[in-house]
Amino acid sequence: MIDAQTRTDTPAPESEDLYNEDGFIAAPFLERVEAAIDSQDAEALRAEIEPLHESELGDILETLEPERRQSLVRLMGEAFDYTALTEVDEAIRLSIVEAMPPEQVAEALRELDSDDAVYILEDLDEDDRRVILEKLPFRERIRLRRSLEYPEESAGRRMQTEFVAVPPYWTVGQTIDYMREDEDLPESFAQVFVVDPTFKLLGTVDLDKILRTKRPTKVEDIMHETRHAIPAEMDQEEAAQIIEQYDLLSAAVVDTNERLVGILTIDDVIDIVQQEAEEDLKRLGGVGDEEISDTVLTATRSRIGWLLVNLMTAFLAASVISFFDETIEKMVALAALMPIVASMGGNAGTQTMTVTVRALATRDIDLYNAGRIIRREVLVGLVNGLTFAILLGIVASFVTSNPQLGGVIACAMIINMIVAALSGIMIPLVLHRFGADPAISSGVFVTTMTDVFGFLSFLGLATWWFGLG
Repeated sequence: MIDAQTRTDTPAPESEDLYNEDGFIAAPFLERVEAAIDSQDAEALRAEIEPLHESELGDILETLEPERRQSLVRLMGEAFDYTALTEVDEAIRLSIVEAMPPEQVAEALRELDSDDAVYILEDLDEDDRRVILEKLPFRERIRLRRSLEYPEESAGRRMQTEFVAVPPYWTVGQTIDYMREDEDLPESFAQVFVVDPTFKLLGTVDLDKILRTKRPTKVEDIMHETRHAIPAEMDQEEAAQIIEQYDLLSAAVVDTNERLVGILTIDDVIDIVQQEAEEDLKRLGGVGDEEISDTVLTATRSRIGWLLVNLMTAFLAASVISFFDETIEKMVALAALMPIVASMGGNAGTQTMTVTVRALATRDIDLYNAGRIIRREVLVGLVNGLTFAILLGIVASFVTSNPQLGGVIACAMIINMIVAALSGIMIPLVLHRFGADPAISSGVFVTTMTDVFGFLSFLGLATWWFGLG
């Protein structure tokens, strides 16, 4: 496989040729690729594809039809950069890998960094994964199996097992010679890790420090102790937060015995942050792990669960309305105005919920500042409630020619906006406290609360004020 960073013989296409002004693959470039695939012209295809960066190749794969993706991989042969499979949706990656012979997949994995190889393997069925691993040399097979044994979305799954480690008694000169001569070292690295004979992590040395120090100096004299080693079992999001908090370029990953087993680099952190943000966004919408390339059946299964929950909660809101049938019959204007109160409350509650869920994910809210933030959100709800109460009260009074009805809907708006603020922050906090993921389940409950209290406050106040019960 030819790595994207080493392709210097063929000039890469200009970005304006590859992408159009909207950031999508440009039609002329895509047409040339499709024509080369359809005509089985491997030489023309390689001329177009080989200079691309792995992320650009990933964009090409996502744009092509499924049949053409398989043909592209086959025609590219050894020139295909399998790192591009880490840049595409899971469904696309699986469709490509599962269509390849195990021997070819194993050979491709040998050319990848360990974290990229694990990323590809972890989505495969257990049987397919075992067959592919058996095709690898013993050392590489053991290394990948060890990473796959760590929990999903843990630092151990995301770490790279290629790193540079030296004993503390080595001199700077020995370390430099080792880095120059050993062919098994990673292609790029920024730190050298210092370990004892049992591989227990002692410290790190930055490369610039090594280059600026005289050769006879011992490594232990210039190393600094690692204060932010990451347990392999730690959740990847927590690990990323540590690296972000302390502005680290890379961080050591250690096992339960504090032995060095891998590293997390800044590019891993970027991938983790993007992945976690996408997951939170999808969960807030109740779509699970759905990808844009998923089939109709997969997408339906992903969405239907929370839609059923939402249906049941909708019946709860409808039952509140049924209690006021007689009131609505006597004043038909209520039927036209009551959705406004519930809708405004739902939108306000969603705003507060989104801020709260993100604050929980980034640990910006905890036991010590929760009370202050709750008070702030209630005041925000009150101010917004007063603002829209005045506006809606005036409009309702004018439209219905009934100032008293305008006053009733204004009071209901204030009540529901406060309820929305409380629901938007309290429901995620309570769910988080009991171990549930607030990103998944908060939306349905917040919407239910604002609908129920919106209808109840408006229709209840109208029944009491006008004596319609």
